[in-house]
Amino acid sequence: MISGQPETRLHSQFDAGSFSRERKVKDREALLINPQDAAPRNILDGDVVIVKNERGQCLAGARITDDVRPGVVFLWTGATFDPDLSDANHLERHGNPNVLTHDLRTSRLSQGPAAQSALVDVAKYAGEPPPVQAFVPPIRTSAG
Repeated sequence: MISGQPETRLHSQFDAGSFSRERKVKDREALLINPQDAAPRNILDGDVVIVKNERGQCLAGARITDDVRPGVVFLWTGATFDPDLSDANHLERHGNPNVLTHDLRTSRLSQGPAAQSALVDVAKYAGEPPPVQAFVPPIRTSAG
């Protein structure tokens, strides 16, 4: 998986805006996948997919395209973090690639991030995907 900056927002800023949200797939960040990789996985354009590795897992919306090479998927950065903490594996529901990448720096000198890619498995999500809660405000409780 390779991740990069989206054209619909600045990092995660404006992710809740209409321009960013209308580019989502079933309310999730789009995962670009080559037709040669999608076909054997029975993934169709617009399907919800699970992307996972030993670091974590997230849901995304499949966009089948020849714009990525076979063996590579692309997931935009900046989807508002939306973990399902009731899930034992803390499934991220919105398509945030940070749950799949490492947090190591390029060196002690530069301290720059080196988290633009990761090895992942991609599969069609089985069952009804949980709703995205990233833009749902918290429930207010009255002060005691």
